[in-house]
Amino acid sequence: MPPSPKLPAKTPLNPRTFPRPPLLERTPRHLQIKWDGHLIADTKEAYWVLETTHPPTYYLPPSSIQVPLTKTTHSSLCEWKGRATYWSLTKPSSPSSPSTTSTSNPKPTVVQNRIWSYASPTKSFTPIKDYLSFYAGPWDCYVDGELVQPQPGDFYGGWVTSEIVGEVKGGPGTWGW
Repeated sequence: MPPSPKLPAKTPLNPRTFPRPPLLERTPRHLQIKWDGHLIADTKEAYWVLETTHPPTYYLPPSSIQVPLTKTTHSSLCEWKGRATYWSLTKPSSPSSPSTTSTSNPKPTVVQNRIWSYASPTKSFTPIKDYLSFYAGPWDCYVDGELVQPQPGDFYGGWVTSEIVGEVKGGPGTWGW
């Protein structure tokens, strides 16, 4: 049997070398978001934002989202991208799960403000107008089949993969970086 072809090694990414202001570019990576076996999003047509000390933040086209989202009243301001709009997502129910009207589980699970987009981004970020970015949780996020880890802390939304080397902003002691 011939030897299996080796996949090319991923190039290490050191967020301390990422630019400021951030770089926005298309990424050919295969991004998926799954929640308890339900496919929430699937695309190879996303953008990533690379910013000093942050792991990549991915922005997915609205057409890749396979479940309904509901706009919330929450917003925030990014000095580079503009005012963000936030979204909620109701966990899809599976045929084998109890009915949402059951007395043991009277309400479906709704997660708010863990997805965001920019309806009117700044000029440099117009390509991601209405694209959606997801915090890495409570759902599972994948880059080229690899389960990502969330950026430390609960403020930034970067996705940490095995190719990320060095410290990233978000954990204790990194606020002023």
